[in-house]
Amino acid sequence: MNPPIWLMALAAFTIGCGMRMLDPLLPMLAREFGVGLGAVAPLIGGFALAYGIGQLVMGPLGDRFGKMRIVAISMGLYGITQIAASMSGDLGTLLTVRVLAGFGCAAVMPLFMAHIGDQVPYDQRQGMIGQLMTGMVASQLLAAPLSGTVAEYAGWRTAFLGLGLMTLGMTVFFVAKQGAGLWQRPAGGGRTMGLSGFLRILERRPGRRLLIAAAADGFFLFGGAFPFLASLLIERFGLTAATAGLVVASFGLGSFVYTQSAAGLARRLGERRQVLWGGIGLTCAMVIFALAGAWWMVALAQCAVGLLFFMLHGVLQARATEALPEARGTAVAAFAMALFFGQSLGSVVFGSLIVAAGYATAFLVSGAGVLGLAIWARARLLNQPG
Repeated sequence: MNPPIWLMALAAFTIGCGMRMLDPLLPMLAREFGVGLGAVAPLIGGFALAYGIGQLVMGPLGDRFGKMRIVAISMGLYGITQIAASMSGDLGTLLTVRVLAGFGCAAVMPLFMAHIGDQVPYDQRQGMIGQLMTGMVASQLLAAPLSGTVAEYAGWRTAFLGLGLMTLGMTVFFVAKQGAGLWQRPAGGGRTMGLSGFLRILERRPGRRLLIAAAADGFFLFGGAFPFLASLLIERFGLTAATAGLVVASFGLGSFVYTQSAAGLARRLGERRQVLWGGIGLTCAMVIFALAGAWWMVALAQCAVGLLFFMLHGVLQARATEALPEARGTAVAAFAMALFFGQSLGSVVFGSLIVAAGYATAFLVSGAGVLGLAIWARARLLNQPG
């Protein structure tokens, strides 16, 4: 496969760091800018919203001009925005830069998955996507503790600067590895489909249901539970940002188990059972987060969340690569757009819910929503062929 899967995973690592690095920094940013937690939550939601909007552009561009060419440009833009974030003088400027960062990196993961869909048969695709996700999982393990530690000792600006320099270095290496092939224009009908590809997905019932599932996934987990776990640990148990980041990063342990066993899980359980058991397990974890009386209880549950989450999410990702085979870049971009629209709304709704009703209520609502999603997806989405 060109580029090799390890290089795609390394690029995914840089994107994942940007997505998760703010988790332990929200209370610190709120104190610095003199606002409440709800006021800094849009730093996550704004990124996600821009990421979703970016799919309208990046997916069709990848199909038309070449997926890996657009990935390289996207990574370069993303690296520049991280450096700009380190220079932000107020919350409004930082939010603006975060929005640009979300747009800048919008192409990377969707077009990587579409590229895998182009080259790998469906029955092997979940395993290959699992290998790609190794990079994202590594970022789950390292981004939060690294950003929390760097922010404590060198300031949050240094965390953004370091990520920007790392991403630009990765971009140069990616372009060099691709060589002249990066600039070759692809053949096929997908290059002429453009934005009409999104309409084709919406015209198909399985496509509509997939996008609904993706939006709910983003709302209840990416926006509802994941971003606020570090804040819960800091405020309920008095942990430092660095320690809270380490607990949140234990998500990566379960995720790593998934990346190494994704193909086997797909064979033994099948898609329907993966989604159901993943949803049930995630709901149990959300209940533990809501009611835990000690931080180590949260840490143990978070280790399992990594595996359970990808049992649910991995199936949806694989289905996205078949939603529109003639223009996979557009199809996976539509999936990501729905996912991150859900996240952007979820981060605002759940941030407000935490302020109004507390962490316990927010995590219980998240758990109930995930269980409903798993049951619905198993019955209404996965009873149809990919």
